[in-house]
Amino acid sequence: MGLEEDIQEIEDEIANTPYNKSTEAHIGRLKSKLAEKKEKFEKQQSGSGGGGGYSVEKHGDATVALVGFPSVGKSSLLNSMTNAESETGSYEFTTLDVNPGMLNHRGANIQMLDVPGLIEGAATGRGDGKQVLAVVRNADLIVYMLSVFEIEQYDRLQKELYDINIRVDEEPPGVTVRPKIKDGIKITSSTDQDLDEETISDVLRDQGYVNADLNLQENVSIDRLIDGLMDNREYIPSITCVNKVDLIEPDYKETVDEQLRERDLDPDEVTFISAEMEKGLEALKDRIWENLDLIRVYMDKPGRGVDWEEPLVIERGSTVGEAITKLGGEMEERFRFARISGPSATHDEQQVGEEHVLEDEDVLKLILRR
Repeated sequence: MGLEEDIQEIEDEIANTPYNKSTEAHIGRLKSKLAEKKEKFEKQQSGSGGGGGYSVEKHGDATVALVGFPSVGKSSLLNSMTNAESETGSYEFTTLDVNPGMLNHRGANIQMLDVPGLIEGAATGRGDGKQVLAVVRNADLIVYMLSVFEIEQYDRLQKELYDINIRVDEEPPGVTVRPKIKDGIKITSSTDQDLDEETISDVLRDQGYVNADLNLQENVSIDRLIDGLMDNREYIPSITCVNKVDLIEPDYKETVDEQLRERDLDPDEVTFISAEMEKGLEALKDRIWENLDLIRVYMDKPGRGVDWEEPLVIERGSTVGEAITKLGGEMEERFRFARISGPSATHDEQQVGEEHVLEDEDVLKLILRR
């Protein structure tokens, strides 16, 4: 029996086994074996050639992937928001390759990727789905794009991304495992666990850990435990936008809002747009900026003053040292200290070292050795 058949057999058994306390350990082992076989299958596929796939080099300060099913309007949105020229059309599968565009917003250069429309079953390879989703794995933010008439598309998109090991809007599990040479498996936990130690140990052994120290910093489910033991999971934040709102009557908005709430999406946090009519796009740009968690740092350049036009864009929480690394050149070797004015400073021109944490709209002046 091949790997695909093994995977299907295990998935069928999981689906047909009622979950309760007496079956918990059995289902845990099944899920663990399923994760292991899926990983083997992915490696087998990537090693066998399997087509060129979609490869996009990352540019700019961050990368955003537009994820949606065919004909939802991704190409129109990309064309309206960036310098891209993606073919658009009302028929399915207009986009047959990944189209990048650059969004310039609040001083940041944000690469946006219009990936080919996903179809159900993409994670298992339908419609070049695996290659498409591989591009999404490298994004800093996912933008779910839904049609106002098909909010249920969200459920299918979530499943496709989950099946390709993308964990959307999740933090990595509080699971730390350290292999050792002998003494079997030792489990420590900072909180009570619903799973019993035997089940946890069985999952570890299925993942190849015979001797290991496992530390749990959260009450893990089977799925979270397995995710914490695997190294092929990506944890990516998301936002959602609903397109084609120009085509509905005002009173239909209540129906849309209810459909969003059923999926734990707050309508106030969803951006409603019309890519065709270019409505709601500024709000979407702002949401993208906010969820990328970037900050702007204005450089005070010797003899030229503060450059207010092209800020240095870095991740929130970055230090002066990390800003210097992004600037590159010889600055790291020549750095003496910095002077900061702005939100992170206690006073203008505060002298700081590399460990100082910057905030949005700080002014940074580097003092370098000659």
